[in-house]
Amino acid sequence: MNVDLHCHSTASDGAMTPSALVARAHEHGVQTFALTDHDTLDGLAEARATCAALGMRWISGVELSCTWNGATIHVLGYDFPIDAPPLLAAIEQLHRGRWLRAEEIDRRLAQKGMPGTLQGARAVQQAQGASDNAPARPHFAEYLVQAGYAKDRGEAFRKWLGAGKLGDVKQHWPTLEETVATLRESNAWVSLAHPMHYDLTRSKRRRLIADYLQAGGQALEVVNGMMPAEQVGTMSILTREFGLLASAGSDFHGPGAWGEIGAYRPLPEDLPPLWRRFRHEQPIA
Repeated sequence: MNVDLHCHSTASDGAMTPSALVARAHEHGVQTFALTDHDTLDGLAEARATCAALGMRWISGVELSCTWNGATIHVLGYDFPIDAPPLLAAIEQLHRGRWLRAEEIDRRLAQKGMPGTLQGARAVQQAQGASDNAPARPHFAEYLVQAGYAKDRGEAFRKWLGAGKLGDVKQHWPTLEETVATLRESNAWVSLAHPMHYDLTRSKRRRLIADYLQAGGQALEVVNGMMPAEQVGTMSILTREFGLLASAGSDFHGPGAWGEIGAYRPLPEDLPPLWRRFRHEQPIA
């Protein structure tokens, strides 16, 4: 695919620096690129500069954490001014919250005989690339493997860090409505990230989308990497029904993980692509 609107760098929980990530995207034929790190804009300047050097279309992007009915939901924002005051204020609050979460994970794991996990996770994070953001659960998982507390990252999540486990610290994220409002006030285009990934019944997923639309949401991420084809079909039906735009991306985090950058199932041709609405599609001089 020549468009990728969902990927992550070392600015959040990805394994590649923003510049290396853009270079890899270029090698895989991506022409329109958006870096969407979790709750941070730190990698955007570097990604933009590399896109400019390679003649790619750069789109500002971010993936914000929020809550809806007690569940953690992710919302993608695109094509916004990177100095938008409402977004910068929201990012600062999320930044502080992520550090508090990391400290709580460290405290809980220490009580189970695994001291120093925050320091270890931070070392893993910094070895991948400089970041002022708190280490995320993948960084903790890698440290647990290095320290011999788990045989691999999968076991680290199954035993300690996955949903419902000791290290699954619930963060007090802003609400879905607040997050969509922040992005709209920042002149961003808004897409609901991977609606099929949330542990929701069919009726609750429809209610989520209805609430998201009422809050001002504009698009759904119909395709997220190589998700099952039947899920793409389900998301396509919902996108048509609710009259929303369609987005797509690989959700790439690093080599050998979820999938390859620029690789995802085709977006149905009758759906209106979100990226055709962006103001800044032209290559940067």
